[in-house]
Amino acid sequence: MTGVQRFAEQIIRTLAAQREDLVFVAPRGFTPSEAGYPVEAIGRLRGHAWEQVDLPAYLHRRGSPLLLNLMSTAPVFYRNKVMTAHDITYVRHPESFSRAFRMFYGVAVPPALRRSRKILTVSEFSRKEISACFGLDSGAFAVVPNAVDGRFAPRASRSVDSADERPRYLLAVSSPNRHKNFENLIAAYLRSGLHPTVGLTLVGSTNRSFRDTCVTSAANLPGVSFAGRVSDEHLIRLYQGATAFVFPSLYEGFGIPVLEAQAAGAPVLAANRASLPEVLQDSAIFFDPLNVDEIAAHMVEIASSEQLRHQLREHGLANAARFSWQNSARIVSDLLDGLTSASRATA
Repeated sequence: MTGVQRFAEQIIRTLAAQREDLVFVAPRGFTPSEAGYPVEAIGRLRGHAWEQVDLPAYLHRRGSPLLLNLMSTAPVFYRNKVMTAHDITYVRHPESFSRAFRMFYGVAVPPALRRSRKILTVSEFSRKEISACFGLDSGAFAVVPNAVDGRFAPRASRSVDSADERPRYLLAVSSPNRHKNFENLIAAYLRSGLHPTVGLTLVGSTNRSFRDTCVTSAANLPGVSFAGRVSDEHLIRLYQGATAFVFPSLYEGFGIPVLEAQAAGAPVLAANRASLPEVLQDSAIFFDPLNVDEIAAHMVEIASSEQLRHQLREHGLANAARFSWQNSARIVSDLLDGLTSASRATA
């Protein structure tokens, strides 16, 4: 699941447990079978056509209630809404996205943001980026951080540093898009000389909207394995067993995988770019994601020092505990209450 999807899923589930006045809607045929909350299937279209045509028509027939959008787009001309904008990766790193994706977001997102009563974003970094890019007042935003759910936790008995435990591996989780920087990650691993003692496992897949970069070549490199998409259960096991988690991304609005890794007990090495210093603070080792030698040196350092791994695990668990879906959903809930109260006062 992508970070954007994870945010939407967790905020929805938590809000559904906190409130009884919400109506959840989806296109016909897309109703979750085990959502745990009621979902009303509406309209006849699919995708963005549903979002821009069927959804606002449905809302207008019901008196134009406040709409909460938790993905990255929203009905452009519907004004009584709260929209979510995670980042502007498609602006900063257009090489990672298809032309069609960039064109749609470039046309639809700016006016949708300007016609929103409030904009949710996931970090102070993203608030500043989006505000500056589109000329929006920083007060138009509410920062709602990502978090991890309780399934992401260390193993009950962890002994990954045992001398006879195999295999040992560094783990990376993301889509293999250009800005995720898998090329430098793989180059650094090969330069580190850790193979065959420590492997490199890459988890994630690419969307049709993105340009594939290094997946095919990675399959034939010594020590490098590409796992593709995995279930949450499998992902948690991979985090729990990793010698360390490495996140070389050039640009992130938040970076959920680093928090998942820390919550599951993995030491984290991360790029010193974008939102990652804000999210991780002093709980990780940072590196220049464009410096292959520096990444390789930190890989060797973390693989060689049990004491360092233990220290980073402890700091990582404490950092992950700073974030909570309950707290984030409460920020959204309070915002909804404030906006609906303001609407009643002016009616």
